[in-house]
Amino acid sequence: MLSRHTARRLFTSINLAVSVISTNISKQKPQVESPTPVKLNPEREPRKPKAQSPTPVKLNPEREPRKPKAQSPTSFKLKAEREPRKPEAEPPALIKLKTERDPDKLFNLFQANSRNRLVVENRFAFEDTVSRLAGARRFDYIEQLLEHQKALPQGRREGFIVRIIMLYGKAGMPNHALKTFYDMHLHGCPRTVKSFNATLKVLLLTQTFDTIRPYFYEAPEEFGIQRDEFSFNLVIKALCEMGSLDSAYLMMIEMEKAGIRPDVVTYTTLISAFYKCDRRVIADGLWNLMVMRKCLPNLATFNVRIQYLVNKGRAWQARSLMQKMVAIGINPDELTLNLIIKGFCRLGNLEMAKKTYDALHSWGCKPNSKIYQTMIHYLCEEGEFVSAFRMCKDSMTRNWFPSVHSICKLLEVLMKNSKDRNAWEIIKLVRRRVPPYSVNELKAFEDILSRDKIE
Repeated sequence: MLSRHTARRLFTSINLAVSVISTNISKQKPQVESPTPVKLNPEREPRKPKAQSPTPVKLNPEREPRKPKAQSPTSFKLKAEREPRKPEAEPPALIKLKTERDPDKLFNLFQANSRNRLVVENRFAFEDTVSRLAGARRFDYIEQLLEHQKALPQGRREGFIVRIIMLYGKAGMPNHALKTFYDMHLHGCPRTVKSFNATLKVLLLTQTFDTIRPYFYEAPEEFGIQRDEFSFNLVIKALCEMGSLDSAYLMMIEMEKAGIRPDVVTYTTLISAFYKCDRRVIADGLWNLMVMRKCLPNLATFNVRIQYLVNKGRAWQARSLMQKMVAIGINPDELTLNLIIKGFCRLGNLEMAKKTYDALHSWGCKPNSKIYQTMIHYLCEEGEFVSAFRMCKDSMTRNWFPSVHSICKLLEVLMKNSKDRNAWEIIKLVRRRVPPYSVNELKAFEDILSRDKIE
């Protein structure tokens, strides 16, 4: 048996040999990498971002509306068959009233819309309906229509009743207007001087003052109405139109006794009436009385006196009066300047007429049809065809055409002075007129050109 010492040495040598052999083997074989050890609790590493596509993707993209899918024609036909057609909207009541021509249908249509505020409160629709019914002589329809309106809630307003009264007047039914005034209390509507004056105006349009005298004096006392200057001015104007100038003057005196001061309308109405009747002394006296009572004349008053002076051939005095008018701060209008131009033309003083015409723009005025008519007529009379042609052409381009007589006169003057080209320019403008001239008038114009050409 081996001793313990010998066995220990043998075991050590065996271990040494084994270690040498293992070392050699490891040098000959390639080294294999050991796998990466797996951690029990690994920390989450951030993921690497993927490569972006050419179009960047938004984190919170807005939702885009989906495009409707293309539908086949068959689908449209199916939808059209499923959905019922909507009925066409009827035209508004105002348009139907305006276009209706049959009186019976017009009356029924208005009655059907009697509570429609858009119809009833529309002054034009109301007046147009009554006017057409009156033209058709259907006064029974007018009475039914207006009497029905008085019974509605708006019949309690005096302004609405005043409109009814005026509509009766336009239809030529003054007795119905008078009855409406006396029956206002039946509809709970108060009476004032407004409804009194409206009824007075209607009565004066169709009757003389003598027939309505009881109404003018008795109605105010019966209903406690205080007449105003408008009431007396209506009567004064009616008396002047009747030619009763003395009665009109006495009415102004009565107006003063009633405690109502005559205004500029009162004086202008009387002055105009006395000038027209060639009673200059009284007219001038009224002018002086008006100024003495510190009632200054207005533009209408000056125009009345200027017209009288022009009619009497006193153009220079008329021009002097216009200058006084300007001095107190009243500028002339187209009527004033036309009167001055006409006055100088009548005197044969075309130079002053042209100066007045050239001064139109300095007064803030523009030539109107009457001014053009006056200038063209008198320029043709004096043979100044060049100026007449220019004014006539300017007037026609503004759609203001002189009278047929003035155009004929101008064409004759142009043809006699070998201005054929200018004459044909006038004919071209004449043919463009809206509304057009009649066939006979156009033939008269063309005959002047052809006749002078043959001669």
